[in-house]
Amino acid sequence: MHRRKFLQLAAATAATAPLAAACSANSSSSGSSGGNGPVQLSVSVWSMATTPEFKALFDAFEKANPNITIKPVDILAADYSTKVKVMLSGGDSTDIITMKNTTDYGQFASRGQLHDISSLAATSTAASLQGLSAFKQNGNAYYALPYRQDFWVLFYNKKIFDAAGKPYPTNLTWDQYAQLAESLTSGSGSSKVYGTYHHTWRSVVQAISAAQTGGNLIGGHYEFFTNQYNTALAIQAAGATLDFGTASTQQTSYQSMLETGKAAMLPMGTWLAGTLLADKAAGKTNIDWSIAPMPQVAGASGITTFGSPTAFAVNKRSRNVDAAEKFISFATGPQGAKIVAGIGIVPALLNDDTRKIYFGLTGMPADSGFKKAFAPDKVNLEMPVSPQSSQIDTILTQEHSIVMTKQKSVSAGIAEMDSRVQNEVE
Repeated sequence: MHRRKFLQLAAATAATAPLAAACSANSSSSGSSGGNGPVQLSVSVWSMATTPEFKALFDAFEKANPNITIKPVDILAADYSTKVKVMLSGGDSTDIITMKNTTDYGQFASRGQLHDISSLAATSTAASLQGLSAFKQNGNAYYALPYRQDFWVLFYNKKIFDAAGKPYPTNLTWDQYAQLAESLTSGSGSSKVYGTYHHTWRSVVQAISAAQTGGNLIGGHYEFFTNQYNTALAIQAAGATLDFGTASTQQTSYQSMLETGKAAMLPMGTWLAGTLLADKAAGKTNIDWSIAPMPQVAGASGITTFGSPTAFAVNKRSRNVDAAEKFISFATGPQGAKIVAGIGIVPALLNDDTRKIYFGLTGMPADSGFKKAFAPDKVNLEMPVSPQSSQIDTILTQEHSIVMTKQKSVSAGIAEMDSRVQNEVE
């Protein structure tokens, strides 16, 4: 192990040792999975106070299973990936590990840190889960099942479009999107309204580029990023989005940019719909919003975007495997899907029943454009599943920041991505 990596892991282990110890202690006192007595099931989650599906699922499961109580292991969203890696490497026995995305999943599965739940994946219900194929490993083994499946769309603030006398976006190319963003930008200083807002995540440029060009994010050759970076930088140079450096330094909230009318458009995942509904119901915003499909490469046929399933996995060291599998069956099945849809989150089990619940929520846009955007022709995986995905993700994130802050040209930045992935990834 390189000395730098060793020191980073050691520091992270020290920082999370109390958490891991607490989780282990909780699991050891929770009873065995095969008994009939009370069971305490520990589940890793992130920022539970602002991630409503966790409480909704936990409460409903406990009501249906009075002998099982769920103890959330709550971790800050920004720290989640790092801390879960340390927990699993340190032998922690938290029963269920929530897979926030597929980036780390391949690493966990290949290291033997997750329990094989292929029997759950073999059911007729599981066969209908959106995103299930992302969790297939080593032929036919599954170590996680998805309970939600988000994908990216273009959110927009209707009031800003109305004030500018512009028609709502429908099927935009990237050039049309850039022109529209510039035309919707107005004001200056603290009163400036941006035509769009590009968040600081690398996926805003890289994942959509891979999805729409057929590029391979773990292949080590990233020339296919070129056009998308040129578009993003041109929008930034025109002042039609908050610049990357300011957004990073100020830790700008993409949600706030849309809700407060600071941005007319926002490329973002479907999870934002649930947040907008909740905030509007709570009186935190009066936004009138809807969604359009993600802009497309000129000449493209159909709508292609990217997304990522969120899943539950059983820790290999869990002492409550039966109860853990019971929860996963519940959360990914019809009952769990209806609960998730009922709070404005797209469930992995997307059928007529869950669509009816989702579209029927109070405050959900009812326009035909919304439903069309909700049904893209193709949703490509945000990041391929591989033991190397996590390490590549880190490299691409670092270099993305350098390109977007113009410390390197697009060509030089892409050359550095190529070199680092080809030479540093083990």
